[in-house]
Amino acid sequence: MSNDNLPNWHLMAEKFDMWLPQIKPVGDAMLAQLQVRAGEKVVDIASGTGEPALTLAQAVPGADIIGSDSAAGMVAVAQAKVAKLGLKNIRFVEMPGENLDFDDNSFNKLLCRFGLMFFKDTQQGLRHMHRVLKPGGRCSLAVWHTPETMPTMHWSYQAFKGKIPEASLPAIEIITALGAPGLLARQMQEAGFKQVSVTVQKLHYTFDSFDHLWQMVEASGILKAQFDCLPAAMKDSVRDEVGRFAREFVNDSGLHVPHEYLLAYGEK
Repeated sequence: MSNDNLPNWHLMAEKFDMWLPQIKPVGDAMLAQLQVRAGEKVVDIASGTGEPALTLAQAVPGADIIGSDSAAGMVAVAQAKVAKLGLKNIRFVEMPGENLDFDDNSFNKLLCRFGLMFFKDTQQGLRHMHRVLKPGGRCSLAVWHTPETMPTMHWSYQAFKGKIPEASLPAIEIITALGAPGLLARQMQEAGFKQVSVTVQKLHYTFDSFDHLWQMVEASGILKAQFDCLPAAMKDSVRDEVGRFAREFVNDSGLHVPHEYLLAYGEK
């Protein structure tokens, strides 16, 4: 499966923040794992529009933080937030995660939330992450688990299936590429990381209603590639099918969809 059916991160940069509240607990868990202190140097790889690096910069003003992302649009949005918040301890740069242009032994702490599985070469990316950490440095990674434990994307895949070309279906195989049991731990160890641990974590997406979820899907452009391939007359049928999948997760307080991700830790 090619990356052509993934979201265009550069073009959707201005809208990506719609999803940040849903995945904030993941960043919080990673920061709790790393325990960054004043005086430490930290890099956030595939930082998107700036999180969780910006949260860290505000929580630990004495830390020196760099965020990187391969999409220029994401970097521009993140850097604009730095200016708006008046932060002096953080900056963002455009840089592919699998080819980090930092010196060896540069950082005390490193994190990468939901970015590693999109790298063209994940093993190369992990080797670079290990290289740029100082001896004893800590790394925290988060990747999605399995297709079945990522319902919102799995529903979309099922709803589009048979309606658009196979090659254009939502890229759930890429998004969950590191979710197989033991795979991420093995790759981290092969890259040189020690004290590796990988745990399955729960994450709930919460919406006021199914309409709220669908409005975010459409407004954020996260499935734009798929909608562009879909005959206009079939758009409502996709929405209705996703709605049927979601029905069992609706209660009086809204729509609550359980997801799973892998939280990984390693040391140099």
